[in-house]
Amino acid sequence: MAAPMPVYLPWLMTAGFGWLYYRRIRRHFGWQLWQPRRTQLRIGILVLVAAMLVVAAVYLPHVAWGIAGGTVAGGALGVFALRHTQSSVRDGKPGYTPNPWIGGGLALLLVGRLAWRWYSGAFSSGAMQGGSNASPLTLAIAAALISYGLVQAVGLMLKMRHTVA
Repeated sequence: MAAPMPVYLPWLMTAGFGWLYYRRIRRHFGWQLWQPRRTQLRIGILVLVAAMLVVAAVYLPHVAWGIAGGTVAGGALGVFALRHTQSSVRDGKPGYTPNPWIGGGLALLLVGRLAWRWYSGAFSSGAMQGGSNASPLTLAIAAALISYGLVQAVGLMLKMRHTVA
């Protein structure tokens, strides 16, 4: 027999996800210290998540066009934002200043969409059975965010090689 879930656990999980997302959005503003290992780890994680989105597109064909469109849009936004990312060296340490509006706006768009889906009852118990409740718009936004992050991370890695060298 399974132990009952504590009443406060959903609130703690929500607060934890909120804190993680706050930290993620905060990285879109101001000068950032270049950390190549963290960027390599981010690329690895984003590749895994992108692979999961491809699997979702294969097994949930009604969301495939949303994922494909989001991937193309996110990649294009990533290239555009990368052109507006400035790299520099401060106190002998390499760093960069990302374009805050594109990445921050895309991240807030995903949070707003997930909040709307949660408010409308899409995540209630019994509502998600076999992916039948998967939204093409939500997965398009998620795919855009993932492809944007991949383009940014790989492009930043290449850009910082020229700054450091």
